[in-house]
Amino acid sequence: MSSNKKYWKSVEELDENSSIVEALRNNEFVEEIPTDEFLGNKDALSSSSTTRRDFLKYVGFSTAAATLAACEGPVHKSIPYVLQPEQIIPGVADYYATSVFDGFDFANLLVKTREGRPIKIDNNTIAGAKFAANARIHASILSLYDSMRLKEPKIEGKNATWSAVDSKIKSSVADAKAKGGQVVLLTNTLASPSTEKLVADFISKNPNAKHVVYDAVSSSEALDAFETVYGERALVDYDFSKASLIVSVGADFLGDWQGGGYDSGYAQGRIPKNGKMSRHFQLESNMTLSGAAADKRFAMSTANQKQALVLIYNIITGSSAAVSLDSKFNAEVTKAAQQLKAAGSKGVLVSGIQDKNAQLLVLAINQVLASEAFSTLGTRQIRKGSNEKVTQLINDMKAGSVHTLIMSGVNPVYTLADSKVFADALKKVKTSVNFSLKEDETALLTTIAAPAPHYLESWGDLSLTKGSYSITQPTIRPLFNTKQFQEILLSLNGVAGSFYDYVKGNALTIVAGSTWNKVLHDGVFVGAIPSASAGSADYSAAANALAGSKAAQSFELVLYTKTGLGDGQQANNPWLQELPDPITRVSWDNYVTVSNADAKKLGLSNEIVANGGLNGSYATITTADGLKLENVPVIVQPGQAIGTVGLALGYGRKAALKEEMQVGLNAYSLYKGYNDVQSVSIAKADGEHEFACVQGQKTLMGRGDIIKETTLEIFNTKDAEFWNEQPMVSLDHKEVAATSVDLWGSFDRSTGHHFNLSIDLNACTGCGACVIACHAENNVPVVGKAEVRRSRDMHWLRIDRYYSSESTFAGDNERKENIAGLSSSLSTFNEMEKAGDNPQVSFQPVMCQHCNHAPCETVCPVAATSHGRQGQNQMAYNRCVGTRYCANNCPYKVRRFNWFLYNKNSEFDYHMNDDLGRMVLNPDVNVRSRGVMEKCSMCIQMTQATILNAKREGRPIVDGEFQTACSNACSTGAMKFGDVNDTESEVTKLAADERMYHLLEHVGTKPNVIYHVKVRNT
Repeated sequence: MSSNKKYWKSVEELDENSSIVEALRNNEFVEEIPTDEFLGNKDALSSSSTTRRDFLKYVGFSTAAATLAACEGPVHKSIPYVLQPEQIIPGVADYYATSVFDGFDFANLLVKTREGRPIKIDNNTIAGAKFAANARIHASILSLYDSMRLKEPKIEGKNATWSAVDSKIKSSVADAKAKGGQVVLLTNTLASPSTEKLVADFISKNPNAKHVVYDAVSSSEALDAFETVYGERALVDYDFSKASLIVSVGADFLGDWQGGGYDSGYAQGRIPKNGKMSRHFQLESNMTLSGAAADKRFAMSTANQKQALVLIYNIITGSSAAVSLDSKFNAEVTKAAQQLKAAGSKGVLVSGIQDKNAQLLVLAINQVLASEAFSTLGTRQIRKGSNEKVTQLINDMKAGSVHTLIMSGVNPVYTLADSKVFADALKKVKTSVNFSLKEDETALLTTIAAPAPHYLESWGDLSLTKGSYSITQPTIRPLFNTKQFQEILLSLNGVAGSFYDYVKGNALTIVAGSTWNKVLHDGVFVGAIPSASAGSADYSAAANALAGSKAAQSFELVLYTKTGLGDGQQANNPWLQELPDPITRVSWDNYVTVSNADAKKLGLSNEIVANGGLNGSYATITTADGLKLENVPVIVQPGQAIGTVGLALGYGRKAALKEEMQVGLNAYSLYKGYNDVQSVSIAKADGEHEFACVQGQKTLMGRGDIIKETTLEIFNTKDAEFWNEQPMVSLDHKEVAATSVDLWGSFDRSTGHHFNLSIDLNACTGCGACVIACHAENNVPVVGKAEVRRSRDMHWLRIDRYYSSESTFAGDNERKENIAGLSSSLSTFNEMEKAGDNPQVSFQPVMCQHCNHAPCETVCPVAATSHGRQGQNQMAYNRCVGTRYCANNCPYKVRRFNWFLYNKNSEFDYHMNDDLGRMVLNPDVNVRSRGVMEKCSMCIQMTQATILNAKREGRPIVDGEFQTACSNACSTGAMKFGDVNDTESEVTKLAADERMYHLLEHVGTKPNVIYHVKVRNT
């Protein structure tokens, strides 16, 4: 057997008396259609505003009547080019290489444009382009078309010209110089050689000026530790592909720790090859993506993590610092440390603890190990902020010594815990300027609000890691009257020409051996990679100081950034707001996560209600100094360390956001001292919160063999028939493989192309990049919180998250085999489903399986869904009349019904409701009208474009050329797409792999999406 573990998707499923959960599990459409309202009103029935599709949707129909329900498409006037640019061919996409860094996220990209309009982000895969786009960067294409952007410069709240802005800033800088007042440039980390050169030139010309770097989510402690040892303010760029053993102490390196981007290297070691795979220990408070992927996870408070780190340091280095680790963790942490020591150079330790002493121990441990994954070559340049300098700036502002403050890429009035102090101090600054995409919380209070262009409208350069160089180039002309911060610096420095000229001139001194055009074309350049010169520090003193850390008196609040919103810069992006969190599966909210044990003590709870929505208690969080955050929604989170709670940053914004996006609470107010761990007390508050949570929706009807997993030991010692058991059925009273039995004959698909999508559960981290990429490529609508709550989300691709028992496979199997009788079976399985304090987690992307024997196709009365010769299950939207028979007959629950018109509808005031937002739509994909079924098309427009390009160029298609939006976005390689009729293609080899299985194989649908058994190195 692959596994006899019982899987559950939400805590509520574990309540054996919950009739609601059972009803929802067996009821695809949880709310009845209001036919009484419709049919009871003759005027409404005959109204010209009611379409034939609406009528048929409400009252049912015969096949003959259904064939009459044709819908006319809207007619729009088309205006041809007067002078068509040579490089733009209508109907053909152009791609531009660029790079992005917004102070929090960074990546090397290819930007897809149509008729000069950027519509999608892809990963740049050229050699040297090592950073792939996460979900937020994929969604940033939509932020370009944000109608709430700042469109004109403003002085004292009134529209102004750029010449007036330029003049006012120049006169203020000159006045400050004459009076001896400070001029401060407050920016996010720049990571731009050209911009840093401009800043240095400005400071050299103005001795009274200084540059302060501020990161909203601080890495200052890790920077301080690295600077102490290596003399450089930077971060280590770990290569997890070189590690056979990984120990993480509070570092969500598959999430946003140190900027993220580590998932690709990590996944390389997680796929079993030649019987080997890396092993991963995770010590953490909140359940994170890294904890979900770990082979062994320890749910512990940060106080215990600090003690565990000292214990590991003692074992690795032979030191003897005093340790007071909770006894229940001592043996397991000791075992992990011993394995780390044995791994030597193939081991690595990382930590996210915001404590300089902890970060010094990380450096010491990796130095002793001589870890190959830890290298000071090519350090990360994406965090440079200093907590100390920001604090000093605020004190200077309060003292009135700052004359001119010029800000770029920061929003301290929102992100600072003491933001009111900053806002009050800002009043004492004579001239304040904020370069920002939006008229945000800070821009509203500054003398000058200067609209900055989006990175897709800008020129620039980046050095994300030391020795690498990349270009940011515009892919569209500025949509508004914007100007880059660098253009003002050029003016202040008296440098003629544009920033493009400046970047080009500066680049020629960096890209020796290459040319400007080549670097511009490739997007990246890798030169000589220098290493930081090794130093030392008093590690023993750091260990002793860390060992003396005190635990929180009540609860330990752990602040973190969610996969969707990150630090909150893109809070007005509906794609990100509607992206379900990988762990909780909640969208449109932040919330406090509480362990089940603590929730019972505090009287906090969650429950699934009749319409499938999730409700939860409210709580009040009070800090040690009396600050309160009231009415915080509660999620009972399996895996949350007892005595700790979690809360996401990035929510609670109000300025320059549509009303629908003004959700959640501002957790930055609790980010005291730039410390992500705070001592708090928790109390239940009155009321009940309504969540938009998809976890309890679209379940697979309780059927097993959805997730198949095994251990590395079993994988290496047993035949595949044992750990990847094939379902059997009875045929002529004989047991035969279910896949060998067909209800009807199959077509010959051996000629032409036949597409398969392979998904490796070992490599999938649940990051959600594929979901956003699918949104962008296929014009998937946003429906809003209320509709998500009603099970009406429109995501073509979902990433199911399953919890399982913490007990071993062998223990589960033995327990199941000892069941005797029905009563024992019911009680035993119920016990096996009980949520442990620390469950294992599995992610499984699920989209239309494109079944060769598709059950949806046989029940459609109007043949709206049919099978193509290349393996795709296709939808003819104009034939669909919305019976939803296909959704009812789909065992995978992947079809979505357009309950409403989401395009140009003020009830859904998102990007499709305004002209600017609709610029992101892909013209190759139809925007669906109401009343039709839609679902994954396996990106048929992309596969056909690949075929046509190869035909036009008179060449065969090479392996890897076929892509879907999700496979293209997947940075870990979990998703591979290709033609199984090409015997040499990678997907053909994956289809023949012994780990391969199909979802619900026993149903006999013969899907074209294949999965690979998850292997755990426990």
